[in-house]
Order: sequence, then structure tokens, then C-alpha cells
Amino acid sequence: MTYWSPVSAWDVWGLAIRQRVSIAGRWTKQPAGTSSATLWNRASIFYDTAIAYQNGSSERYVGRALREMAKREEVVLATKFLPRTAAQIAEGISGKQAIARSLDQSLRNLGMDYIDLYIYHIWDYNTPVIDVLEALHTAVTAGKVRAIGISNCYAWQLAKVNALAEREGLTSFVSVQSHYNLIMREDERELFGLCAEEGIAMTPYSALASGRLSRLEGHTRRAVEDDYARGKYDGTAEQDRIIIARVAELAERHQVSMTEISLAWLLTKVTAPVIGATQKHHVDGAVNAVALQLSPEDIRYLEEAYQPHVLTGVMAQNTPQAKDHHQVWTR
Repeated sequence: MTYWSPVSAWDVWGLAIRQRVSIAGRWTKQPAGTSSATLWNRASIFYDTAIAYQNGSSERYVGRALREMAKREEVVLATKFLPRTAAQIAEGISGKQAIARSLDQSLRNLGMDYIDLYIYHIWDYNTPVIDVLEALHTAVTAGKVRAIGISNCYAWQLAKVNALAEREGLTSFVSVQSHYNLIMREDERELFGLCAEEGIAMTPYSALASGRLSRLEGHTRRAVEDDYARGKYDGTAEQDRIIIARVAELAERHQVSMTEISLAWLLTKVTAPVIGATQKHHVDGAVNAVALQLSPEDIRYLEEAYQPHVLTGVMAQNTPQAKDHHQVWTR
């Protein structure tokens, strides 16, 4: 089983899996390594992490697990870097220096000598775009990075940065990771069109809306304790409820899980969704979704009740006014 899409000189393979290790330990009783082994056994080869996740411990766990389970050339690994901090700016650390240092730290955390896809986690309003591009181009030409992507951006930002890269002969972004699922579809306004026109891969996160698209309402430990997820979805819970109910209805009709319905829909829209898997059945549902074909009527039934949403989560902080605020990943 693979998802495949040619993107410049780099191919996106497999089902993207975000390893949030402390979440596995906090909200489930299953060891975090269990899901990694299951993923590999089910032929998943695209893994996503970030230096921001648990202060680098996610990178360390992912790197160790992959070294134990696979040959380096058999996996596609993505990680991310953060904007410059206020402390770095005060110390006179340039944008280029900050990216180079973050990259080297990620490589040490992962125990690897290159990263397949290095992702700009969110727009850095304190650093000139050309500095970001030149730092990333240097990383690519040095062999430390094979391709670059961007996350949590507006369409105009992606268009701007790739136009500048083309003009200056620098490496362009080949993928975008954004907040997109059945109950958060704002990317369809502009980002979808840009990516389709330019051949940019879409690898969205929050594919199951922090579990809301995988089960009917209930009180799991995560639902109670995850303030960040509640901040993204509680404000629109009433209008989203009808869509979630339709996911459940189609799951019953097709005799599959809600996870499979939600991801089968998502696979009709994007290149490779990023799935947060902490238990074996999460992985099984994701893999099974690949074989599930929804009819045009099913897709229309899932989509027609959607109402516009305001941007939440990380994208709500993609503003010049919020550039010096604590980001959600620092909480």
C-alpha cells in the first residue's frame, strides 16, 4: 500500500504518521513504540515529527524507532523548524544561523545525517523571507536536506516564497502541511487551487479533528485534558455535529469505522494526510481507509452541511501581531 505523487525531484510515499510520543504515554496505556512497530509492519514509510514536539524528545524517539526497524533509505522522514525566538533575536542570531542550528540539532536528535523533508513550521515575521530561503537552499546543497516544505501558511505566503525562490534560483517548497479535515475545510478557498496549479503536495494534519471524526461524542481522557484541541473545535461543535453524525451514518452503512470514512474522504482531496497514531487500531483504520472507495453521493453527503469556520490553532497565530506571543507548541 502506498500513496504516490511526484513532486519535483522528490516523491511523497506512504501514509504520513505524526509521532507525538508524550501523547501516547499520557492518553493511552499502550507503549509509544507499539504504534511505530505496527506502522512499519503495515508498510507505512512517511513519518512526520518536529523539533518543537516535546522539546525535541519526539525526534529522539522517532529516530531511535526508525533506526531499529528500518533501513534509512526505506523511509521518508519529515521534521520542522521554528521561527526565531525573541531571545535569539536579542542575542544577534540571524535567521540563517537559527535555521542552521535547528537543523543540526534535529539531525542529532534523530541520529541521522539527512532529512527527507524539512518543514518551515510557521511563517517567521521577524526574519526576511530571503534569509529563510537561502538557509534552506544551503541545507539542500550540503546534502543535509532533500526537499523543503511549509506548514500553517496562507496561500499568498506560499506563492510569495516560491516566486522568490524561482527568481533567485533557490530551492522551492514542494509540500504544505495545513489544518484540514471534514470539519475544517478553509484551505479549499485558495490553498487548494495554488497547490493544484503548482504541483505542490498537500499533507494536512489533524486529519481526524483530534478524534472528533473517529467516534461519536464521548468523554475520553484526551477529550477532557487536551485544552489545545478543545480550543480548535469546541467553538464550532454545534455546527460540526451534523457532519460527524453523517460520518457515523456512512460508517454503519459501509460496515466500517468512522476513521475509515473520514480518511477515505480526505484521500479524495489531498496527497497524504498526517495521522496521529497512538494505538494499533488507529493504524489499522488508517490503512483500511486506502481501500475504501466513497461514491460521489457519499462525498456530497459528507460535504454539503459544512459551514465556514474561523481559523483556529496555529493558523490563528499566523499574524504580525502574534509573532512575539507564546506559540501553542510552547504550552
